[in-house]
Amino acid sequence: MRHALIVIDMQQGSFGKATPRHDTSGLIDRLNRLAAAVRAEDGAVIFVQHDGPAGDPHHPSQPGWRLLEGLDARPADTIVRKTACDAFLDTTLDASLRALSIDRLIITGCATDYCVDTTVRSALARGLRTVVPSDGHTTSDRPHLPAAKIIQHHNAIWADFIAPRGPALVQPCAELRLS
Repeated sequence: MRHALIVIDMQQGSFGKATPRHDTSGLIDRLNRLAAAVRAEDGAVIFVQHDGPAGDPHHPSQPGWRLLEGLDARPADTIVRKTACDAFLDTTLDASLRALSIDRLIITGCATDYCVDTTVRSALARGLRTVVPSDGHTTSDRPHLPAAKIIQHHNAIWADFIAPRGPALVQPCAELRLS
């Protein structure tokens, strides 16, 4: 089985003082370990970056568009650019997965309740085998719910999601087995 690690919106513009994210440094460490494991098994690492409109911190001309310092991005990794929460919508993601002969996705990144959730649901609806590391995504506290509860809630939803190939496999990064 060939895996693709999908790392969504781990961009500088999403991790400012105004939007503190749950366990950022721990998440970066876990994502780097996952990326190394996927590469070691001849899998693909795909970074998805949001292209915001002019004036937005995520606009490609702005520093906020760049990946976070500390992420182990390599020249051989694929970059997919998106303009909506769904990393599949009007992007090259699906074509890239097909070209790379990917059998299973590992979806990670930011923000749990927006782009990660939308992409997980889109992958499941497309019949793609999908894994979501329970500690492989993050978000900010919201007025109605703290980040840790948002993450816990989404992990439960994805693990019970009705889809063509079943729900997502949800388990901690340390328990994922690639071979």
